[in-house]
Amino acid sequence: MDAQIEWNAKIFKALSDPKRLRIIEMLSCGELCACEILEKFHITQPTLSHDMKLLCDAGLLKARRDGKWMYYSLNEENVQIFKQFICRITSDTPDCICKKCSLKNND
Repeated sequence: MDAQIEWNAKIFKALSDPKRLRIIEMLSCGELCACEILEKFHITQPTLSHDMKLLCDAGLLKARRDGKWMYYSLNEENVQIFKQFICRITSDTPDCICKKCSLKNND
C-alpha cells in the first residue's frame, strides 16, 4: 500500500504544474509530436523535455522515437489506475484510513 501511495504522490507532483495539466489534456485526444506540443506553449525545448520526463517518470505518458522526433501519448492503463485511486480515496469505503484509525484509537 505504501508503494502505491508513493507512486500516486509522484503523479500528483507531476500534475502540480498548470502547463503539465494542459499537456495531459492535449494528449487525451491522441498521440502528439513534441513539436506540436511545443507550438502551444511559450517555452524552450529543454523546458518541454523536462516536463515530459516528469510526466513519463510518473507513468502518465508513453514516449516513442520516430527518427529525430519524439511522440507522446497517455499511458491509458496507468491513467485508469490513477482515476481508480482518486475514486477510492474520495469515497467512503470499508478500508478507509479514517475507519482504521478510529478502530486503533478505540482499543
